[in-house]
Amino acid sequence: MAEEQRIVLRNADQINPAKLEDYLQAGGYQGLEKARSMSRADLIAEVKKSNLRGRGGAAFNCGLKWSFVPTDAEVSYVVCNLDEGEPGTYKDRIIVQKDPQQLLEGMAICGHAVNAKQGYIYCRGEYPYVVELLNLAIDQARSKGVLGDFNIEVRMGAGAYVCGEETALIESIEGHRGEPRFKPPFPGVSGLWGKPTVVNNVETFANLPQIVFNGADWYAAIGASTYPGTKVLTLTGDVEKRVFIEVPTNVTLREIIYNYGGGVKSGRRLKAVQVGGTSGGFIPEYLLDTPIDYDSMRSIGATLGTGAVFVMDETRDVVDIVTHIAKFFKEESCGKCNPCREGTFRCYEIMDRINRGRGTLPDIEHMIQLGKVMERVCLCGLGQASPSPILTTLQHFRYEYERKLIS
Repeated sequence: MAEEQRIVLRNADQINPAKLEDYLQAGGYQGLEKARSMSRADLIAEVKKSNLRGRGGAAFNCGLKWSFVPTDAEVSYVVCNLDEGEPGTYKDRIIVQKDPQQLLEGMAICGHAVNAKQGYIYCRGEYPYVVELLNLAIDQARSKGVLGDFNIEVRMGAGAYVCGEETALIESIEGHRGEPRFKPPFPGVSGLWGKPTVVNNVETFANLPQIVFNGADWYAAIGASTYPGTKVLTLTGDVEKRVFIEVPTNVTLREIIYNYGGGVKSGRRLKAVQVGGTSGGFIPEYLLDTPIDYDSMRSIGATLGTGAVFVMDETRDVVDIVTHIAKFFKEESCGKCNPCREGTFRCYEIMDRINRGRGTLPDIEHMIQLGKVMERVCLCGLGQASPSPILTTLQHFRYEYERKLIS
């Protein structure tokens, strides 16, 4: 069995997360110290060379994203996405709870790279205890002076799923209704209060201290060559052991489920695995030997982003599960764009009809057409990803739909 390789979780349960001194004794802030000895251009080049790709949804090269911030910007911002509104997802919360200073250090490294003096952590409203820990960590770091002139504040969301999208998150921080913006301009040019802004998620920032300290070549040699490093995963559902792990990105789904999770619970057969949270695709058993890197997952219709791996055994009703997911997206759509506002409503309407045994074959065909349109034309990731559970289950488990249709 491939061993865990802990980078982000290297201090988990090894230090007291409420004590800055513990983090310093474990080598904390050495990465930031090294970063400050580098020019901004060299630091960005080093992160780009590591090929660290965002551990959120888009998997964009982190250093390349930073390079979009104008070098002559008088004011710029660093924003951490800790909204984590995807049902069944909790990896970022655990990362912060185990080691909050690591996140602050990563944000400060980014701040040095893009000449930002102010950072914000946008935390979902359901995590008040995480906010308390973060504020304690910030106070300790400020008192010790380890962040230098870089300041960090925590802002809380109000439970809107769409605020996990970076521009909707920015709107929320500014005090507006959480709705995505049209792009371009992208946040790197015009983000928070119209200033250049870098938005990355918790796991991305948490990788930076070790990347900078150990060097780009060290990181690039771990896991899959096109998506190097490790991935923090949460394994839940019908498995013997529900685990929270960090593994190299060339590990396969089968290894995750059977080696780390002990296989399907009660000796039952596996029906499907949903990867990447509620918006992720449903993967059948014969595709389990796919590595968990972003590109391999994408090639089979899965989205790695949130790191959630949800296992369903042979007793589960796929159509019923997807109906509940469709209802979630209908309720969470912000309504700004027609394709999402109308599309999520119609998808749920059709799914509910099929699930109650009142659907017809044309309903399935209409839903496929609608889903493909939504993937292409919805304004943000919510609408674009919402058809994925429907389309992938129709691809791999169409017989479950057809047996519920009106004969």
